[in-house]
Amino acid sequence: MKISFLLVVLLIFSASLFAQVQDTTVVDQQEETTLPKPKLDKSRIYYGGYVSMNFSKNYSVIGAQPLVAYKLTPKLSAGTQVSYEYVSYGNDEDRNGSNYGASIFSRYRVTPRLYAHTEFELMSYKFYFPEDRKLVPMFYVGGGYSQPISRNTWLNAQVLFDVLNHENSPYKDWEPYFSIGVGVGF
Repeated sequence: MKISFLLVVLLIFSASLFAQVQDTTVVDQQEETTLPKPKLDKSRIYYGGYVSMNFSKNYSVIGAQPLVAYKLTPKLSAGTQVSYEYVSYGNDEDRNGSNYGASIFSRYRVTPRLYAHTEFELMSYKFYFPEDRKLVPMFYVGGGYSQPISRNTWLNAQVLFDVLNHENSPYKDWEPYFSIGVGVGF
C-alpha cells in the first residue's frame, strides 16, 4: 500500500513538473518570436570568379565561373559558383555548343595567402559521339594562393584535382585543373 501511495505521489509530482516545463517552453517560444532575427553580416560576403580560355588547333573553349561565398569563420568559408563554357570546333559549326553547371565549395585559410579548397560540381556536357547531353559529377580537392591587389581585392591561383574520375569527366586520372581568378572582399 505504501508503495502504491508513493507511486501516485511521484506520478503527480512528475506530471506537475512536466506541466511546468511545457509552460516554460510556451513562454520561451513566445519570447523568441518577439526577439529580432539575426541578420546576415554583409561584411562576411565575398564574390569573384574565374575566366577560362583554351585555344588549340582543333577547338577553342571560352568560359566564365562567377562565385559568391560567405566567411563562416575568419579561416573557413563556403559558397556557390555557376559555370558556363562555349566550345567551338573550328570549321565544324554543327559541333559548336555550350557546357554549363553549378557547384558548392569550401575554403580553409591555412595562412593568410594559402588555402585548401574542396568543391562538388555538376556540369552538363554536350557530347557528339553519340550525340547527347550528360550530367557529369566532379569532386575537386586542391588548394590555392591569394595575392592581394588592393585592400579588398585578391588575385587567386589554384590547382584542383577531380577525385571522382567519372567516366565522362573531361579530366584524366589525377590530371590537375589550373585556374586564375579575382576575388573581392575575401
